[in-house]
Amino acid sequence: MTAPTRAPESGSARPGPLVSTAVALTVAATFVPLGYVAAAVVSTGPHTAYQLLMRPHVGELLANTAALVALTVPLCVLLGVGAAWLVERTDLPGRRWWRPLFVAPLAVPAFVNSYAWTTVVPSAHGLAAAVLVTTLSYFPFVYLPVLATLRRLDPAIEESARALGSSTTGVFYRVVVPQLRLAILGGALLIGVHLLSEYGAFAMLRFDTFTTAIFQQFQATFDGAAGSTLGAVLVLCCLLLLVAEAKLRGTARYARIGAGVPRPSAPIPLGRQTAAAVAALLGLALLALGVPVWTILRWTWIGGAKVWAPADVATAVVQTTMLAGAAALVTTVLAFPIAWVAVRSRGVLARTVEGANYITSALPGIITALALVTVAIRFAPPLYQTATLVIAAYVLLFMPRALVNVRAGLAQIPTALEEQSRALGAGPVRTVATVTVPLTAPAAAAAAALVFVAVATELTATLLLAPTGTKTLAMRFWSSSSELDYAAAAPYALIMVVLAIPVTLLLLRQSTRMATA
Repeated sequence: MTAPTRAPESGSARPGPLVSTAVALTVAATFVPLGYVAAAVVSTGPHTAYQLLMRPHVGELLANTAALVALTVPLCVLLGVGAAWLVERTDLPGRRWWRPLFVAPLAVPAFVNSYAWTTVVPSAHGLAAAVLVTTLSYFPFVYLPVLATLRRLDPAIEESARALGSSTTGVFYRVVVPQLRLAILGGALLIGVHLLSEYGAFAMLRFDTFTTAIFQQFQATFDGAAGSTLGAVLVLCCLLLLVAEAKLRGTARYARIGAGVPRPSAPIPLGRQTAAAVAALLGLALLALGVPVWTILRWTWIGGAKVWAPADVATAVVQTTMLAGAAALVTTVLAFPIAWVAVRSRGVLARTVEGANYITSALPGIITALALVTVAIRFAPPLYQTATLVIAAYVLLFMPRALVNVRAGLAQIPTALEEQSRALGAGPVRTVATVTVPLTAPAAAAAAALVFVAVATELTATLLLAPTGTKTLAMRFWSSSSELDYAAAAPYALIMVVLAIPVTLLLLRQSTRMATA
């Protein structure tokens, strides 16, 4: 049975030396881009920084970014929760097919979605187009954790509420939604961070945000002062998101012992609303998947055999897979100690350890890349132009994707199980190996899958940090699409989607397994 429990008070669970060391090193690394931004802002002087921030264009960028987040995040929550509830809680026809369908948009990168919409609707640009594309690209970040949570909830709680006279709507808002809070807030925070750092999609849609402005600033003049000052504003925006999420999350979490009631919940009959529900989900699927898939296949057909270069394609696939696999493994392993501190302890330190990763990931990839280049050249020249530096950038950029899942997995493990293991004579390391890791394995697999998909489609940091000769799928796609050669770009877009589909299905499978464990 699932029930809210108070999290341990700060200091009640102290990390051991190994966890403390891992957390300290990881957090220190996350502060490299922040330190780069801070040093650049300080070096400009307060007067110059003030003048840079007071430019009218900065106000326009702030308004654009705020409007984008304010519109996209609620829409993603609405679509994600609504689709998950229809699929998991009602008698919707074909539920087994709808369930994976709405995870599939994660296989389509946002900049590929923009490529699709701008070719179908050439006039698509500005705020409306940006909200449309990002909503269709990012709503699965809410759908997936909500779907998994709904599968885990004990149906007896909802049945008891109905027996006491609550309507279906009342049960949803009073019983179900409060238990979805962690899943919704985690997904919403992830979406907000992505909106702050996204570049490729907005560049194609000609929608100016802080990230596109920073990229243009560095690309045009390599003006570190102006670009880093804008990066500092992004840090403040991310801080606001973190504070809001922490305030809404509170200190309660949901722990569950055992699998609960060994039966699925009774589907809620839709009755006369069945046709409307099917039509709504079908429309969402067509917009989120139909448009990009049709566009990619259309341009692939138009390009014909001449746009396929077997040697280039094979090299891009191998390099992308190797970088994505290594980054997914390293990021997931490093997420464990940070998630443990965030879940098992409370207070300023826990918030700082967790929040530092979100702030860093909100910075555009170009700033993270420039920070790592600066550090490598000055302090570790052998790392410059190596895959190690590229993977380090991926860890900094995509740690939140791993944290959201690993944290959710750890939060559902009652601390009593670990305490009982230690009481039986098992040491901390053995307890983690025999109790904590097996129970969080599905969450870790989901985390690794999310990171893999993100790295396989990452663009800006890879462009700056990749060793000479590296040409990932995203790099080749961007090179062709930026020259308006959409036919040449189509094969790489197609391969990125095909490569990501099995990973997204694994993500659904592991999330479902985590929900029923």
